Amino acid sequence: MALSDYVTTLGQALLARHGERVHKLAINAGFTCPNRDGSKGRGGCTFCNNASFSPNARREPGVAEQIEAGRRVIAKRTGAKKFLAYFQAYTNTYDDPARLKALYDEALAEPDVIGLSIGTRPDCVPPAVLRLLADYREQGHEVWLELGLQSSFDRTLERVNRGHGFGEFRQAVKDAHALGLQVCTHLIVGLPGEEASHNLISLERVLALGVEGLKLHPLHVVKGTMLANEWRRGEYHPWAMEKYIATVADMVEQTPPGVIYHRLTGTAEEAILLAPAWCNWKWRVLNGIEDELARRGSRQGQRGSNITQSLR
Repeated sequence: MALSDYVTTLGQALLARHGERVHKLAINAGFTCPNRDGSKGRGGCTFCNNASFSPNARREPGVAEQIEAGRRVIAKRTGAKKFLAYFQAYTNTYDDPARLKALYDEALAEPDVIGLSIGTRPDCVPPAVLRLLADYREQGHEVWLELGLQSSFDRTLERVNRGHGFGEFRQAVKDAHALGLQVCTHLIVGLPGEEASHNLISLERVLALGVEGLKLHPLHVVKGTMLANEWRRGEYHPWAMEKYIATVADMVEQTPPGVIYHRLTGTAEEAILLAPAWCNWKWRVLNGIEDELARRGSRQGQRGSNITQSLR
């Protein structure tokens, strides 16, 4: 058995849609974030050192060069010949639509790039940007809008200095769906002040909006962040790996089979990771999730939602 026997994974979904392996190629196009440049705030989210969420993204001269570098790596690993250009680092819709179009067009000009995956914030998707992405979808490209929500609880979002609330996310999903765009929601498991029940409620809330994809990350403490200072002062205690695995398994069980999991864990580079150490053990965590679902005799969608949204 494999993890994809228990979970609807992006790799398997793309294989079914396109008849061959399709891989994401991470791109750093030099964007910033309104929560760092003073538009919304400075310093960013308390957990944010972007390298911890995009360890393979490196700024190179241009999009095409980064695609070529990623293509060579994937060729050695899996031999895949089709790709999604994943604009990953920071907020990849935070610029003039004309510049965005030029960058996205450069990626799609590569003959083996069949679509885009655009990582951004729910407060940075104005109508002009959504229409641009919808145009690509109408041309036949695979397009994913990846919205970093992290938590559906405004109290948590304020605590981690996120700079937006759940209301902005709800509106962004509504606007994206009105144009036929697929939405992948990013959620962080283990945020300060949250327990497993919060994660299950956040899951229920985003599923109620009809999102097509989910991406889960464990919260890791990395150098150069406000969270690192909280951790050193004993104000934040990271989750144990076993707790993360059990919570993710619960979330998978409550997710309808048609929703695609783009990721079930995330890692940080050893050079910047402070805690917990297991956030550098990607395959151990993934194997743990698979083993836990197997132990339960369960899989994605096995249990319907039974969480009442009582936490505020």
